[in-house]
Amino acid sequence: MDKKNYLAIFAKSFNWAGFFLPKKVYEDCAKLYAFCRILDDVADEKSNLDYRVEKFTKIKNFFKNSFNLPNNEKLELNENEKIINEVINLATDNSIKRIIFEDLIDGVGSDLKKKVHIRSVKDLLVYSYRVAGTVGLVMSKILRVNDKRALKGAIDLGIAMQLTNIARDVIEDKKMNREYIKPDFENIQATLKLAEMFYDSSFSSIQKIPFKYKFSIIVARRIYRQIGRKILQKGNMENYEKSGKIYVNNFEKIYQTIISVFDLILVYLKKIEPHQRAKEYGIISQEVDLDERI
Repeated sequence: MDKKNYLAIFAKSFNWAGFFLPKKVYEDCAKLYAFCRILDDVADEKSNLDYRVEKFTKIKNFFKNSFNLPNNEKLELNENEKIINEVINLATDNSIKRIIFEDLIDGVGSDLKKKVHIRSVKDLLVYSYRVAGTVGLVMSKILRVNDKRALKGAIDLGIAMQLTNIARDVIEDKKMNREYIKPDFENIQATLKLAEMFYDSSFSSIQKIPFKYKFSIIVARRIYRQIGRKILQKGNMENYEKSGKIYVNNFEKIYQTIISVFDLILVYLKKIEPHQRAKEYGIISQEVDLDERI
């Protein structure tokens, strides 16, 4: 399966927004997503835990050991190793810090337990940074963003999307013995309220993204945010459970894309605000030095 299909098959909202990116940038984003996918697949596959830990450790070690090898020494690679090699080249070409990828690997690796049980806001925020804020940060580097406020906005958007995922997947995660939040509608609502704060914080920093990439980010932000709003419309846990996996259909994506034109205008009219999530960053920085990553 090529990297373009990873996006098209497994990340339909991102693939939709990717339509508005230049081809080369889209391909680089697809390489990043393919790397995320192989990590997630090992963490989520239905097999013996010890086997999954061993398999994940091999991926982690291959990444670590390959980062310092010249390209001509990376021969006879299997499919996963080729994907890892491509993302290492991507990191080198875009001057992306290795520690950001290590954060991502550690975040996904933390799911390799018999039971995942997150109870504190701190642990929820740290986890969301590691598995998704890192992806926002890498994406921003691919888009040639260097402004610190914009890089913080990219982390914010990644965290917001991950919190949306967690709120959407409570039932599915419970079947896998994972509890990122308590499985009741009150906690789902609270998680989405926190996500909204991060969505809001990400908006004005889009000004600092090069023009040819702005619209794609605005579309992705709006479509993913809509998932959370659809969850809230369920009103209670019974309706939520009956709904199955909540997503934005193609008609809704078209509508949100049209509305995104007004967001694009608004982002130019809005003054860039100071970063709004300093408190949450302080909490995350108790474990992860975000200034070092940015």
